[in-house]
Amino acid sequence: MPIGRVNAAKFIARLLPEPHETDFGGEPAHRLLTTAHADRVCPPSGHSIGWTDCYASADMLPLPDKADLLLEPNGEPRSIPHHLVGEARELADWAGRQAARIRREAHHRGLR
Repeated sequence: MPIGRVNAAKFIARLLPEPHETDFGGEPAHRLLTTAHADRVCPPSGHSIGWTDCYASADMLPLPDKADLLLEPNGEPRSIPHHLVGEARELADWAGRQAARIRREAHHRGLR
């Protein structure tokens, strides 16, 4: 009997065990990092994948993996794209700093 395709997202644990999830900022941190990622990769001039789909693809990840979307390999925040201005630029800056903190702490706790 053939086995059908399975959506892997069902098996990815989005939430970390407590107290880690709460210590890293919980749902507000998920929204911050996911919004910053979608804003970053979807410029106003358009993108082959829509903002909502970019948001959804990042939203299913746990916080340390979301943080990695905003960081360079050395753990520093990626530079902010030029298309982000005003409030979106401030959000991207804040998200980058939070992502770096989450990544450092997750590594320190042995979570990633």
